[in-house]
This record gives sequence, structure tokens and C-alpha cells, in this order.
Amino acid sequence: MCVRIRLNGKDVSLPDGLTVRDLVRHYDLDGEPVAIERNGQIVDREAFDTEVIQEGDVVEMVRFVGGG
Repeated sequence: MCVRIRLNGKDVSLPDGLTVRDLVRHYDLDGEPVAIERNGQIVDREAFDTEVIQEGDVVEMVRFVGGG
């Protein structure tokens, strides 16, 4: 089964039951400095393993890039 969410302004289909951590892994960003906003709320990093992505969620995923 799949769920449809809006990720960074685009509609995407993902496997059902993904946690926020799974979502980060799905996009090969595990271990990267990322911030996740789900339905207007920042997801604490400690909740990445327990917060499950649901049908219709609106998610913003931002990867921090250093530079100078």
C-alpha cells in the first residue's frame, strides 16, 4: 500500500507505514543535518523513529548545507 503526501511542494507516493526516519533514509539523507516540518509543526529529532507519515501529510524536508 502507498500513501500520498505533499513533500516540499510536490505530490509524492510513498510506502505505507514509513516513519520520519524512514522518509529521511528513503531520500538518502540519513546522517545529514536535516529539519522536518510535518503539517506545520517541526518534528523533534528524537521523534523521527516514532512519528509515522500519514496519508495527506504536508511535509517540508530541509537539508542544511555549509559554505562560506
